[in-house]
Amino acid sequence: MRGAMSLVIGIASSPAERRRLARLLGGTEAFLIVSSVDQARKFLDVPGAAPGTGVAVPAMSDAGRGTGAPPPDLSVDSDRRVLRWRDREIALTRLEHDLLLCLVGAPGRVWTYERLHLEVWGNAHLGRGSDIHSVVRRVRTKLLRLNAAATIHSVRGVGFRLAPL
Repeated sequence: MRGAMSLVIGIASSPAERRRLARLLGGTEAFLIVSSVDQARKFLDVPGAAPGTGVAVPAMSDAGRGTGAPPPDLSVDSDRRVLRWRDREIALTRLEHDLLLCLVGAPGRVWTYERLHLEVWGNAHLGRGSDIHSVVRRVRTKLLRLNAAATIHSVRGVGFRLAPL
């Protein structure tokens, strides 16, 4: 098991700045983007946070980030390379398996195109990303065939995340 994971908290007031910051932080293991210092304080439970402010991740809100983890009955069996939902299973290709390992291992986290490409393909993300979109489309279809209560959400211009239905 690895040591403690670092968390980077970014503050950006506009949606455009939050998208830009998400791209810059894409190689970071874990990051949170908020729109104000008060939101960051509230998240960290630091005294002085503005009353009534909630923990929010505005840059990711369109994708529903922070809405909870997918159900615990969803798992990836790496030995057999299958996706399991409750008592049902479906075979995965190597790329589907590796993509799902990233997403299931950090539910709710937005994985940038660049980070996914590095983790799944082992090289830098180049071009339009049709390779990633093709694998995501196949995995979404398999999740639907299993009737799993999870799907892969797109975060336009940034990447993907696993989310409950």
